[in-house]
Amino acid sequence: MSAIAIEQIIQEVKDLPTLPGVVMELLNTIDQDDMNINELAQKVSRDIALTAKTLRYANSVYYATMVKVATIPQAITLLGLDTFKQMVMIAALSGCFPENKCKGFSHKRFWYHSNAVAIAAKILARRLNFNLDLAFTAGLLHDIGSLVLVTHYLSEYEATIAFRLEHQVTQFEAERQVLGIDHAVVGEALANQWQFSELMAKAIGGHHQPDKPGLGFLATIVHVADGIAHALNISTTPDHTPPEISGQAWESLGLDQASLEEVLAEAQLQFDKLNAEMDV
Repeated sequence: MSAIAIEQIIQEVKDLPTLPGVVMELLNTIDQDDMNINELAQKVSRDIALTAKTLRYANSVYYATMVKVATIPQAITLLGLDTFKQMVMIAALSGCFPENKCKGFSHKRFWYHSNAVAIAAKILARRLNFNLDLAFTAGLLHDIGSLVLVTHYLSEYEATIAFRLEHQVTQFEAERQVLGIDHAVVGEALANQWQFSELMAKAIGGHHQPDKPGLGFLATIVHVADGIAHALNISTTPDHTPPEISGQAWESLGLDQASLEEVLAEAQLQFDKLNAEMDV
């Protein structure tokens, strides 16, 4: 099987539909606190499909409120702006890639893992006084390149899954062996095409190799969060080989053993709620 060139990937992501304008705005202003809430509510409400998905998330088990959420302004009031922004992005991204029948790949498990990494990244960010929204979103998007590969190279991606199972390697390693490219590189190409911030694009592209120079601390947070999700057995496949957490990346967080145990315990509680909602 011939390798997939990065030029092919760039052409594929150019052909993908862009995210809704309000989602692009959220991504571009994710580290800003001065967003006009009324204006945001109006923009989301104009997109019927996005509104429906967002309200479905707002009324899910995971976000559980005492009252049924019926409108976008109500969702912001009951859930808070930060949680609402995260929900809008999840709702938009989950609709960007149509599900297909790639043998060995589950879209439900993919989003389960992506949400889990986002949650773990946010838990770490809180302890490290890092921007929570930025960490959550980077965690949510870290494997987005996999969806590009599954959507546009279905048979080739099935071959990487078969290779992974046969050789007991990580999916990242299998992609490199079979395709000559990996989902992190593809994800970074998509992030650049969709004009994400450079910090976000580098975190997506470098989450498996956080020790490479120039990536930024966000890549480290996502890398460790991904390791936590895998350690708690939340992966895109039930029969996975978990990636190792870089010792250098872990040390750079400056968390001791007691802190790690607290992070794992909090993550497990959040993952249990997520599992109840997604029924994986």
